[in-house]
Amino acid sequence: MLGADVVVIGAGILGLAVAREILLRHPGAVLSVLEKEDRIAAHQTGHNSGVVHSGIYYVPGSLKARLCIEGNRLLYEYCDERGIPYERCGKVIVATAEEELLRLDELHRQGLANGVPRLESIDPAGLKQLEPHVAGLGGLYSPETGIVDFRLVATALAGEVTALGGAIRTGERVMGIIERPSGTIVETQRGKHTTRYVVTCGGLYSDRLAAMTGAPASPKIVPFRGSYYVLRTQASTLVNGLVYPVPNPAFPFLGVHFTKQISGQMWVGPNAILALAREGYRRRDVDIRDVRETLGYRGFRALARRHWRVGLHELHGEVSKRAFVHALRRLVPALRMDDVGARRSGVRAQALAEDGTLVDDFWLDRSEGVTHVRNAPSPGATSSLALARSIVDAIESDLASP
Repeated sequence: MLGADVVVIGAGILGLAVAREILLRHPGAVLSVLEKEDRIAAHQTGHNSGVVHSGIYYVPGSLKARLCIEGNRLLYEYCDERGIPYERCGKVIVATAEEELLRLDELHRQGLANGVPRLESIDPAGLKQLEPHVAGLGGLYSPETGIVDFRLVATALAGEVTALGGAIRTGERVMGIIERPSGTIVETQRGKHTTRYVVTCGGLYSDRLAAMTGAPASPKIVPFRGSYYVLRTQASTLVNGLVYPVPNPAFPFLGVHFTKQISGQMWVGPNAILALAREGYRRRDVDIRDVRETLGYRGFRALARRHWRVGLHELHGEVSKRAFVHALRRLVPALRMDDVGARRSGVRAQALAEDGTLVDDFWLDRSEGVTHVRNAPSPGATSSLALARSIVDAIESDLASP
């Protein structure tokens, strides 16, 4: 049986950022990070698109809005300090139809309300100057949006955690969390860890970890797989930075777009379809427990009734490469079928309320000895350092108590 002041569950970018923040504030604290995989950053951190968001899309006053703006700044500063390569390549959100121009104006007002730096509307001529191959009636340009490899950020955070005296224990799947007056017991397949405080950053399994301590069953995690294609070398210069469509208000995801990578590749996508496993990175990945849990949840059934048409459209793009490319050609007409090469996928852990609405903001559940991060999707990676500060601020009195 091991003793610790704090146990952090999950060694993705947020769990590692929380562990680092605790150790910076409480030097000498005995802290362990437990990770079920044999490596850090194995799931959402290691499978995302690498975009450093600027804060345009989020409701003013929300945690996402505030922490994305702060997280963007902190992340660039951290990369400078640690020598992690990044690029402020900028992003253009493009209106391709008249009805999208009003939504583009609303995004502009929202971004300004959130404090997004240097955000500007551009006309077709300005769009052509930034992105000569992109077709549109106008755009919204965010020069502070950038790209980075979040796995490198996670690796740097992990190095700091161990340098500050923390332990990162991989291969430790959490089987139970038991709160007692004398402390909390975290049970894994390798043994038991006793601790004064627990923070769970479980991503795809955040709801199941919360259920171990009797937290509310809702919101539940519903996994959505997003597939990208990598453009072949000859087509990678069709776009200079990041090019996104105006979001469709009928669906909560952003639509297929062009995403430059820090490696120099250009990715296109993703779609958004229900994954049949929480780690369902391939079409053939099926977990019966995950499927039953999703289909049995009334929140998912409500979502499916509300958005089945959009879901069918996304599924068409999943099985038809031609349909996928057709959607992308609204933005870049010169794109051809043979420009689209290898495929890769990620799974988004989306918290879903019982009424079928997707939880739009970051969400924490707290008890006396445990804080659960129940929802931290995009811009979770961008916001990770700021969100970690916010979490540790909230539990500071608990950490400081003997």
